[in-house]
This record gives sequence, structure tokens and C-alpha cells, in this order.
Amino acid sequence: MRLVLLGAPGSGKGTQAARLKDHLQVPHISTGDLLRAEVAAGTPLGLEAKAIMARGDLVSDEILLGMLEDRFSRDDTQSGFILDGYPRNLAQAAALDALLVKLGTPFDAAVQLEVDNEQIIARLAGRAQAEGRADDSPESVRHRLNVYDQQTAPVIAFYREHDQLTVVDGVGSLDDVFDRIVKAIGREQAAA
Repeated sequence: MRLVLLGAPGSGKGTQAARLKDHLQVPHISTGDLLRAEVAAGTPLGLEAKAIMARGDLVSDEILLGMLEDRFSRDDTQSGFILDGYPRNLAQAAALDALLVKLGTPFDAAVQLEVDNEQIIARLAGRAQAEGRADDSPESVRHRLNVYDQQTAPVIAFYREHDQLTVVDGVGSLDDVFDRIVKAIGREQAAA
């Protein structure tokens, strides 16, 4: 099973991806974690990314795609993967699609965790209090949600147009949301 997990910041992607990893026995690939690991390992792409980040710039789609190509070539991804944090825009979605076609490993579904923005703000406000995270202030969260909505709406449309999008209600207990995802991807597997 090859999944792309989509959802706004605070929608529960990371939590559900960790649970799906254990359930499906495939790696959870977070582009943020991948980027940090490449930098820490001092790989050529990691060193290039480190220099870019040191300047305060964003790492290019080309570098991220190169890291993903390297990661997808490892043996543990042969049975599938859960991709979290990528694609974030239409160019990345098209590049990912082309890369997976090139590798002969098209993904099975894009799963979008749908959570109302006000519920996300409340969730992250609770996390901010519990963990003392300034980046989860209501103003910061609203800004991140606006950026997400602007950049990711075309990605969601891209997957919907290609009949690859599965929307799952991300509200409820962790177990309820997990069960909805498992049922949704089970239907995707049965249809394939």
C-alpha cells in the first residue's frame, strides 16, 4: 500500500501515519524528517539543503524530490509507504506522480484528513498550552491554515481529478479516525 496522507497542520496526519505504519508494516516517510536525516548524515543532497537552509531559504522541490527518489529506492519501501508532508503544491504533486511512474511504483491513494479549521485551532491551542509551543498560537495557526488552504487546494483537486483522492473525517477519537482510514484504504485496495 502506497499512500499520500494529506491534511492541514493539526489534522492528525503524523499521529495517524505512525499508527498506519504499524498496521500496514510500511515506512512512514515525512519529508521534514527525511530532510533533517539527510542533513545530519552529511549526504551530498543534505549538504546542499543545509547551505540553503542556513541562508534562510526554502529547500527546492528538486532537492526534496531527489531525497524522495533515494528513499523510495530502499528495500523497506518495496511493500509500500506512507508519505506525509509532501506534496504541498501542484508542482510537487505532478513531480511526485512522474517520479512514481518512473520508478514503476504508482501510489494507491491520497487520503485527506478533513477537520474544520476552528477545531484545528482548538486542538493546537491545547497542544500549545501543554507543550509551550509558540508556533501553535491561534494567530500563527490561522496563518498556517490559510497558507495550507491556498497551496494545497490545487493538490486536492489534482488527486480528485485523477480519481485518487479519499476523504476521511478526521474528527473523533484517535481510534475512530484510524478505523475510518483503514476502511477507506481497504476499499481502495479492493478496487485496485
